[in-house]
Amino acid sequence: MPYKSRVALVYLLGFFIDLVNMFMASVAFPDIGQSLQTSVGAVAWVANAYTLGLTLVIPASTWLAGRYGDKAIFVASLGIFSLAAAGAGFAGSIEALIAWRLLQGLGGGLLIPVGQAMTYRLYPQAERARLSVMVMACALLAPALSPLVGGYVVDSLGWHWVFWLNVPLALVALVLAVLWLRPGENIQGHQPDLAGMGLVSLSLALLLIGMSRFEHVGDTSVGTVLVAGGVAAGLLLLRHVRRRQHPVLDLRVLRDPLLRAAMVVYLFVPGVFTGVSLLNMFFMQSALGLKAVDAGALMIPYALAAAAGMTLAGRLFSRLGSRVLLLPALGAHAAGIAMLATVSEAGDTLRMVAAFALMGAGGGICSSVAQTLALLNVAPAWMGRASAIWNLNRQLSFCAGVALASLLLGQLLARQGIADLALARGALVLTQVFHGCFLIASLCTLVPLLVVWRLDDGHERQPAASATPR
Repeated sequence: MPYKSRVALVYLLGFFIDLVNMFMASVAFPDIGQSLQTSVGAVAWVANAYTLGLTLVIPASTWLAGRYGDKAIFVASLGIFSLAAAGAGFAGSIEALIAWRLLQGLGGGLLIPVGQAMTYRLYPQAERARLSVMVMACALLAPALSPLVGGYVVDSLGWHWVFWLNVPLALVALVLAVLWLRPGENIQGHQPDLAGMGLVSLSLALLLIGMSRFEHVGDTSVGTVLVAGGVAAGLLLLRHVRRRQHPVLDLRVLRDPLLRAAMVVYLFVPGVFTGVSLLNMFFMQSALGLKAVDAGALMIPYALAAAAGMTLAGRLFSRLGSRVLLLPALGAHAAGIAMLATVSEAGDTLRMVAAFALMGAGGGICSSVAQTLALLNVAPAWMGRASAIWNLNRQLSFCAGVALASLLLGQLLARQGIADLALARGALVLTQVFHGCFLIASLCTLVPLLVVWRLDDGHERQPAASATPR
């Protein structure tokens, strides 16, 4: 097996493990709350802590990989991830579980940007579209399978095993990384940007925690203060980055129009879909009276359609370019979300399946094209810096999608005087509230049209070196 294929396999395995861990853990939340006798809000931080750990460590990935080498950081990350997963399984309190999940996120957060950077460096521009299809296939397969597997594990073995099962998977990836990866080049030309790392961490932490506070209607004052603090820290970061020669986040990579366009597409397609999935779970159970497994089953037509969309994008990208693929895909994704606003009873099965198939096809094309565009014209020397910013955007897309969907639902419910979903179960007004959420989300999906329409497909075929920021 060629060396670049072995590196890609190790990276994809680490990426898959990270995603499985995220989606499988959510299935265990009800059992965790009951077992540890804690509130729903506290259990939510089992997920939030992992996401926060992931996001906080990404800005340091470029410097760490340059200082200690790609292989050393990737192996260390898998070791930390495995240790924290085992600790999470043994946690006897919600506080201990949240702490272990934060540590697990810090380990998992380095797997994707470091692995992605060292893999894409080895693949020439002509082969990156095919590599991106494999990356997005992992991103599709993990969410489709994890809830079903996680549910079976929780029912049969208990919630602890959802975390313990990550350990052997991570150890397999660790062994392959030790055996297959070559030591990366150590770069010791500059000191770490500690001030920049601190500002990034502070800004992201305040934004993520602040947005989570908006999920609770009537508790927006604290969230507003935290988000405002996060924005202020972000502005200080921008000022700091302009003045430093080697900043923690090198924003010069954003001069690449393809990377900027990819970030916008990812924010408003996979990001919005993450929020729509959350809304649909509540919609089917509270408004239509269906079970959670019925909502989970809709991931099957979504996954099949997304796989077809990714395959199509992988084959036609170099022939047609991104704009020709993205314009109809954005329309299909928006139409699928809007179709959910026409579902009014449990018997509308075919309409729900069609809606998720449309979202899958459109989302699959958009995600695959965005993944390809993001690093298509990035020179190898800049790959680590571009990968860090791209993965920060990816992580924030998921967080923002969920937080804003929760905020939108809470505000619309409050306007209708509905304080508890359980008390309004099956009410017509509840269905109308969800329909409004879906229509707004559908319009949000169309925002990238403003950027995609201006893409120059010929620019996507320039040599990678010419896209190096100056």
